[in-house]
Amino acid sequence: MQSGPREIVTPFRPIPLDVPEGMKPNEFFNSTENLNDLMHNNGLLQNPEDLLLYRKALGHSNLFDTSIIYNTSKTILDPLGRPVRRTQVPDNVKHVWNRMNQIIIEYMTEAFPDPGETLLLAGEASLDATWPLTSPGVPSIRMLHNHFIAFDKRQLRDAPLADIDNPNLTDGGQHSLFQAHMRDVYRAFFDRLDLQILKPCNDGTCKIELTGYPQGLPAWEITGGVDALKEVRFWKEYDIILKGFIDFYRTFFTQVSTRNAPMPKQVHFPDLVEEKLLFNNEFLKAAKTVRDQCVVDAKYANGLRWQPAFKQLIYRNDNGKLIVTISQNSIGNAITELLGVVVKRQPDAEAYEQAEPALIERLLEVRKRLMAADLGEGIETPHWPAA
Repeated sequence: MQSGPREIVTPFRPIPLDVPEGMKPNEFFNSTENLNDLMHNNGLLQNPEDLLLYRKALGHSNLFDTSIIYNTSKTILDPLGRPVRRTQVPDNVKHVWNRMNQIIIEYMTEAFPDPGETLLLAGEASLDATWPLTSPGVPSIRMLHNHFIAFDKRQLRDAPLADIDNPNLTDGGQHSLFQAHMRDVYRAFFDRLDLQILKPCNDGTCKIELTGYPQGLPAWEITGGVDALKEVRFWKEYDIILKGFIDFYRTFFTQVSTRNAPMPKQVHFPDLVEEKLLFNNEFLKAAKTVRDQCVVDAKYANGLRWQPAFKQLIYRNDNGKLIVTISQNSIGNAITELLGVVVKRQPDAEAYEQAEPALIERLLEVRKRLMAADLGEGIETPHWPAA
């Protein structure tokens, strides 16, 4: 079978929400009113840390698909002032969030034990409010949230190949700025991070054979598998990967913006930044190339993400190993597309309702486990009880 990205169709039940006159959809979806609807119609569990587990009404997969959002919509009304990545979350909230992640991922591996049958992924994306506000695809809900998704590999095998020139699929491949101009610098920088549980995966086994993705991204195997997720050390290393990425990204675009700029303030690994980046000719040469292009090409400059933008994933490879990867997300692709899965959502209430009972059964089971671990209280909706 030919390896390549797949485009699947996922039916959904149309959402009965009316966008107020004079508001754009992304403005309304970012509102407290919409978050209230998300909780009362699709909410599964909430806790005092403002973490909300919910069913994805516009889901990627009807096999298993849920998210946790750090719902600060009532405590921080300014959408641009909300936490949008792990490094901005208070420690007590992140502690609970990590435990929730561990339990849900463990459930997914138990519910879908065969890597040949099911593709599993969990991860979060930067919702940094640094895109040009007039651009399509500006994050609609600027609050940190993550995804837990299972895809039926049989559906993927039967799906048509996606267009490989789709810009959403070029995020980590040969079109990526980092990979095209700074691949060796990027890898050498990550190699100096203090990682014990995460082991570099450079032999090609990290790719999903069916899709050939992820492409061109650094990846690490989680030694110890799902049991390692129960260790605090793993989540610290998961954050180290993100902090290292943020340092690299901020340092690079600071140099793009201003020639020979000083080190950015509040970097996480200043000695590493100085040694491996600010004294690296290839790194600074790439920054000059981008800077020179910005001066003469307004459209190119307007499309840059000047602040760190990323997708960070835990997924299961074909051998059943759990893998961590992070995308230098310069484009804004959907999180599933890092693994070569393009989802075309299609309104079809009848088709969705056929899959809904099994989906809800799984969601309520994982909620039950979270409640047993004192990670929140159940939410009653028209579709399920509170417990």
